[in-house]
Amino acid sequence: MVRAPIYLSTYKTEWGRGSKVGPEGVHREGALASGGIIWNRMPEMGAEFRATKNNNEEGHCDCVRPLILGLQPSALVDHVARVDWSLLSQIPGERGGSFPVAIEELKHILAEVKTHMLSSPDDPSPVKTIAGGSVANTIRGLAAGFGVFCGIIGAYGNDEQGHLFISNMSFYGVNLSRLRMKGGPTAQCICLVDAVGNRTMRPCLSSAVKIQADELTRDDFKGSKWLVMRYGIYNLEILHAAIQIAKQEGILISLDLASFEMVRKFRLPLLQLLESGNIDLCFANEDEATELLRGERVADPETALEFLSKHCQWAVVTLGPKGCIAKHGKEIVRVPAIGESKAIDATGAGDLFASGFLYGLVKGLSLEECCRVGSCSGGSVIRSLGGEVMPENWQWMYKQMQIKDLPIPDPAKFP
Repeated sequence: MVRAPIYLSTYKTEWGRGSKVGPEGVHREGALASGGIIWNRMPEMGAEFRATKNNNEEGHCDCVRPLILGLQPSALVDHVARVDWSLLSQIPGERGGSFPVAIEELKHILAEVKTHMLSSPDDPSPVKTIAGGSVANTIRGLAAGFGVFCGIIGAYGNDEQGHLFISNMSFYGVNLSRLRMKGGPTAQCICLVDAVGNRTMRPCLSSAVKIQADELTRDDFKGSKWLVMRYGIYNLEILHAAIQIAKQEGILISLDLASFEMVRKFRLPLLQLLESGNIDLCFANEDEATELLRGERVADPETALEFLSKHCQWAVVTLGPKGCIAKHGKEIVRVPAIGESKAIDATGAGDLFASGFLYGLVKGLSLEECCRVGSCSGGSVIRSLGGEVMPENWQWMYKQMQIKDLPIPDPAKFP
């Protein structure tokens, strides 16, 4: 059986003040039936961080409601490896992007990794396998690094990869009661990282189990404040169904544009989704922003930000080492990246930026402060391999937040 990385247990021991969490992420006390942990002991952060309870018709409390939900139709595990450029030139698609491949191609790439691997004294394991997916990365970051009670909606297979995903996410207190187990394989993704930290991703989603649009219910969403989503053409029906229900429940919606390849190939449905007015917060990186306006007279991040802000309350374009630009109403801010951060692997940088930005929003911070928190959290994940932040890098993030006079979550209050 594939086990969660050993540092997870160390992480919880250091910050959990003795909470009984085993190496497989099983919470011994206070656990929900799903494996999710009730996070409700954060008085210094205010009531907005406590999970909300909903009563059924008989007046009994039937569940604990996450503040922020993530919709990831297919649970997914990442296989992350540092490789030389010669392998990247052999696989389909462009370097730096993310576009689906068949299971045969994924297996072929994994086999080739062994002969193209870059050695690293800091990470002796050739391939790091962890729970992944853009939405899962954001939700895990919010729970693990910021103490926000979160849940995830989706499906996983009853296989090794599915159980690894469950173990990893439940370890950090993510509520999994909306995650359905189905017959079939769990999604996988190969993340290839070059010598300078740039990543190329090839997910295998076609045969993986996933939640269907008609399986979503209002009860999945009731009581939450935010829904985090990632654009994907193969999940478009599910996204539209989730948006319809979320809006009925008064939930704000955050959308990540996924990859420049996805935007380029399926731009029209994305534009229709944005122009619907249902997306409250949109994240795009520089390449995605440029692709969004391809063919226009001016296609640059600033113009893309202006376009996104016409349809979304908050619009953010991340610019890698140049920081980010954001707009809310008439306010526009430009925030530099964290100069002290060493880039080992860019996997999850945008996802963890979103974690910090959303934390800022639910804390009631200004637009500039939200960007600064996002810059700190995005900088924390690129300091090691994969989209999961190591304990020492959370500490690095807190130090950066302290320097910038930003409100710091207290990990001693985490369960």
